[in-house]
Amino acid sequence: MKKGLVLFTHGFEDTEGIGTIDVLLRAGLNLDIVSVTNEHEIITQCQNKLVLDKCLNDCNLDDYDFLFIPGGGAVKRSLVNNQAVYNTITKFAGSGKLVCTICAAPMLVGKLGLFENRKFTCFPGCEEGIVGKYTKEGVQVSDNFITGKSMAYSIDFGLEIVKYLLGKEKYSEVKRSIYAEM
Repeated sequence: MKKGLVLFTHGFEDTEGIGTIDVLLRAGLNLDIVSVTNEHEIITQCQNKLVLDKCLNDCNLDDYDFLFIPGGGAVKRSLVNNQAVYNTITKFAGSGKLVCTICAAPMLVGKLGLFENRKFTCFPGCEEGIVGKYTKEGVQVSDNFITGKSMAYSIDFGLEIVKYLLGKEKYSEVKRSIYAEM
């Protein structure tokens, strides 16, 4: 089964992180949800406390098939200055692995120049200074990058990750169960 690396830090947007993870787990994907700090306890943007099993520096990036980074205030406050996060994005993208970012988090990928000649979406204003084709769509898939505009698109964002990794049949199955379309 495909295995994903999810990066959390203090202040990530709750729905973007937890909602997307919920969709991915419903599809049967295996996830390691890790802290980019050396702390195992993270406080979300809405002040919820989460205890994580691992920290990023404990992970072997070769063990993962895809990367997911939620947005929120954490991106501008701490992730934008975190070299380990940029190194992780670069390794996944350079290996042709799927990189998934939502809200403000696509800004991290964009600062590395990885959206050049690609379409992307993000929270309005976070596209400034990024080379690429900003689409304003709710969810955008372009090569091995999936981007989401905001919290409101978390479920659709998660479903696109499922489709990319597991195919249309699994996507349809999970979507039907989420939207109660039996």
